[in-house]
Amino acid sequence: MTKPYIAASSYLNAAPLCYSFIFGEQRNRCTFLSDAAPARCAELLAEGRADAALIPVIEYQRIPGLDVAPGACVASKKTVRSVLLASRVPITKIRSVALDSSSRTSAALIQIILGRFHRISVSYQTSAPRLGQMLESNDAALIIGDPAMLIDRSALYVYDLAEEWRRHTGLPFVFAFWAIRADSSTWPGRDTPNEQRIDFLKAKLEGTAHASELANIYAARLGLPREDLFSYLTENISYDLDRESLEGLRLYYQLASECGLIEAPRDIAFLG
Repeated sequence: MTKPYIAASSYLNAAPLCYSFIFGEQRNRCTFLSDAAPARCAELLAEGRADAALIPVIEYQRIPGLDVAPGACVASKKTVRSVLLASRVPITKIRSVALDSSSRTSAALIQIILGRFHRISVSYQTSAPRLGQMLESNDAALIIGDPAMLIDRSALYVYDLAEEWRRHTGLPFVFAFWAIRADSSTWPGRDTPNEQRIDFLKAKLEGTAHASELANIYAARLGLPREDLFSYLTENISYDLDRESLEGLRLYYQLASECGLIEAPRDIAFLG
């Protein structure tokens, strides 16, 4: 049996969802593809080079023929710490924003926050996630993932996008979830033996149980305190695609459509 290809970002926020496929019980059940940019994982899925991927949620509305794995996601109930708008001016005075090229969901989210919630007109341009260069010709820069956690906040106004979303909606924000190509010829079916099945919910449970180990790995990689990264994984990020998170996700899709960022949203089709 040919193993399915699964793609996901190498950022810390995705690590607990990926642990099982890299180090854990399901490491021999798939071929795992890793890329720092969540946007690239969506491209691999859209191109048919991956059978499943942890994708920015906005891409579900742009890529046809996908099912969503229930129960697992990358979300934040309050403050996310790794999706930030870093600005030279207060948020109400922002008129130009550089968008991290590795982002899709957050790029749409900041347009909703600034245009819909703050009612300001802003120009946007896509840029590599290099904060200094982004701010040379823009008032503010959207930075996501591990690079956002390394930002020096001392001389900037820094806004947490999950916190902004919660302030205006009262709901969690979902950044990414597992999506599977419905036409995949290598995806395990119902009759697949348990030892060959891909189980994203079990992977989540296994990975979150190893949050301490993952904090140690990324502390060495990022040069940040292990305790800060452990609290990030256990307090700032929620991995549960629960009812409240789905409510926030559906509102995001609705507002993205009203802002012209996607067409009329289609509801989520869950795997199985």
